[in-house]
Amino acid sequence: MASEKYFERTAASVASLGRDELKRQIRDFKGRFKLDFTENYLDNLGVDRLRHILLAALISAKRGN
Repeated sequence: MASEKYFERTAASVASLGRDELKRQIRDFKGRFKLDFTENYLDNLGVDRLRHILLAALISAKRGN
């Protein structure tokens, strides 16, 4: 149940972010693994795809804890 609440809160938080903040959080992601995307690559993605990348990273990082 706690993981479901974490997912809901995290998904809502990520959904509220704009393009620039999504890109910043992806570039500055600090977790068990590194996200290594070029600025050009991120610039060419849609906002929904950026949200998907960040949410997946956050959920995956949480599972490792």
